Amino acid sequence: MKMKEIREMSREEKLKKLKELELELIRLRTLVRSGGAIENPGQIRLIRKDIARIKTALNEEGFKA
Repeated sequence: MKMKEIREMSREEKLKKLKELELELIRLRTLVRSGGAIENPGQIRLIRKDIARIKTALNEEGFKA
């Protein structure tokens, strides 16, 4: 997800996407800790970066997430 795409989203869309990504991150971390293997190990890193991008965009608007 690129910053340009995120900035074009409405505040509600950003918050919804943020919640989805946080839940996905929790799911993947739980899977890894329970001894399971995920398809793409780099996926956790990408999700963390997308979460950071969304939070940055929200802060630019003056909204705390």
